[in-house]
Amino acid sequence: MSGSNLPTGTICGSTLDGANGLCDSGRVSCVPSSRVLHLRRLPADVCEQEVLSLALPFGRVSNLITLKAKKQAFLEMASEEAAVTMVNYYTSVTPSIRNQPIFIQFSNHQELKTDSFPNQRVHAVLQAISASEVHPGNMLTGGEGRSLALGQSPVLRIIVENLFYPVTLEVLQQIFSKFGSVLKIITFTRNNQFQALLQFSDATHAQHAKAGLDGQNIYNGCCTLRIDCSKLSTLNVKYNNDKSRDFTRVDLPTGELEPASTAAFGVALPPYGAAVFPPTISQHTGISVQAVPGSLVPTGRMSVQTLAPPAVHSVLLVSNLNPETVSPHCLFILFGVYGDVQRVKILFNKKENALVQMSDATQAQLAMSHLNGQCLHGNTIRVTLSKHPMVQLPRGGVGQEEQMLTRDFSGSALHRFKKPGSKNFNNIFPPSATLHLSNIPSSVSEDMLKDLFSSSGFTVKAFRFFQKDRKMALMQLASVEEAIEALIVLHDHQLDHNQHLRVSFSKSTI
Repeated sequence: MSGSNLPTGTICGSTLDGANGLCDSGRVSCVPSSRVLHLRRLPADVCEQEVLSLALPFGRVSNLITLKAKKQAFLEMASEEAAVTMVNYYTSVTPSIRNQPIFIQFSNHQELKTDSFPNQRVHAVLQAISASEVHPGNMLTGGEGRSLALGQSPVLRIIVENLFYPVTLEVLQQIFSKFGSVLKIITFTRNNQFQALLQFSDATHAQHAKAGLDGQNIYNGCCTLRIDCSKLSTLNVKYNNDKSRDFTRVDLPTGELEPASTAAFGVALPPYGAAVFPPTISQHTGISVQAVPGSLVPTGRMSVQTLAPPAVHSVLLVSNLNPETVSPHCLFILFGVYGDVQRVKILFNKKENALVQMSDATQAQLAMSHLNGQCLHGNTIRVTLSKHPMVQLPRGGVGQEEQMLTRDFSGSALHRFKKPGSKNFNNIFPPSATLHLSNIPSSVSEDMLKDLFSSSGFTVKAFRFFQKDRKMALMQLASVEEAIEALIVLHDHQLDHNQHLRVSFSKSTI
């Protein structure tokens, strides 16, 4: 059976094309419910496992035909009820494969007959699923090396990419509980990424949450959710605190938390400025946490409203600095990668310590999470929250040296995040050996940029201009520490009479 052999007919008085299952009026509602579903706009190289992963949370799949040349598939559920549930669900949540939206509707076919169609691979997949259904937590691996969760585990693994704002355990619970009862959450940081394990009361709820939230942003343009099915069948939570929680056990102790980890992700903070993330309805601002009564999933997309913020300050204490080389300007440039620095004060009697005042508490948390433990001028610096609510400017009568150790940068033209909606919000990454260079004039060549960094004492390992935009490039240096130094020295370096180099950290490698 192939696409060309599919029957054609009439329904609702319109001609129906059996290959695409659409009536010529463009309406889908005229097609009655059926066990067979028609999927369109699939990736050209889609595999059977990926198609099945959309259907498995709703019940057993009886048959599947993929038409890769047409980017379509026909999928037969074991019951019409399961098919109706699946279509109703995906009416409110757009299904996707590899972040590509998929269209699902009822087919005019009531069953799929594939006896004469050489589809042994699909039948092998379906048989493997049938053999594994009774064993919770099983995973099916396809020939392409992709894994398919069989809908048996209620545990999801969550990675938050582009973490511009701290994401707390409470925020995750608030978002995911719209899809079912959340029992346990464990949060942690691995490979410089904020991650979480979240357990639902039911595996179907976990699959629904994955389908609805994977690839969505918590806040406008940042904090992107990447969700996979975990091989774990349950989570073992020992403590109820800001990093782990068992919502079924109020008697668990709080345990001990490391101050740096708690500070980085242990508080719920408001969106950064009303001008940047206004709490109003928008088609592109993230995930809604408000649902229509009785519905399983959010309707529309709204900015997530975080919990009421605790009283935290925007001033950071930076310690173990190199007193011979540190300067207010140096700290302004480095911390300015993660927020708009207002003031910097190097302590006169303890020059290995400094206070850095950010625009708000969110930026302070972000800078602390990325810069604590990094190496600056040969020293591993420590970044913590300060007890001071602001950095005081020196009063009259103090010496010139003490005055020079405190700088007010509130009016600086080098602030990266002053403009609402700036692309800088989407490109905040931990320090790395690869730097992102931008604002490069057309007159500046690769050799000129390499010479600029080399003559400043840095070792250039690799370089590449962006293929579609020569105003940007990637430059890989010998180490993360060297990249930090290079950013401080060469950010805002004048390349010609009216263009200055912009330097930031990149998540890419060359």
